[in-house]
Amino acid sequence: MGDGPTADSATARQERSPSDYAGAIYGSLLAASVVAGTGPGHRPPNPGQLIALLLATGVVFWLAHVYAHLVGEKSSRALVSLTEFRVCARREWPIVQAAVPPAAAVGIGVFLGLSDAGAAWLALAVAVGSQLGWALYVAAKAGATRGRLVAAGVINLVLGLVIVLLKAALTH
Repeated sequence: MGDGPTADSATARQERSPSDYAGAIYGSLLAASVVAGTGPGHRPPNPGQLIALLLATGVVFWLAHVYAHLVGEKSSRALVSLTEFRVCARREWPIVQAAVPPAAAVGIGVFLGLSDAGAAWLALAVAVGSQLGWALYVAAKAGATRGRLVAAGVINLVLGLVIVLLKAALTH
């Protein structure tokens, strides 16, 4: 018996692994896309529908990511353990979490008396702002230089603004 890492210690490390912050960036972009995609050609969905759509899309894409990772990682064997599933599901959970702030923004918009379209625009702004915030957080946590922080911010802001511009162009 050596002092090297064992399969059990590797599994324990994976189980404690942090969430995938890239999933939070991706999930925020996904939420912005969902909001943007609800408007063209018709009136915006009612707030309850938009909240359900945001949350359901987050869950479906989360499950799809978990499935894709597990299939990709385990292509050599057919069965995946419950521990492997839990580790992967936890790592990808930020995709679902990223749908919550825009969904909450819809509810807050309604509470503030915004129209359905106004609540949708608020949700879009929150999704893009979350995407930008997560990108900057991840870059800062990785020790990015000031220039790389600016680059991460600009790239993510451009991605978000493209969605906003598409929504504006296609809804008018």
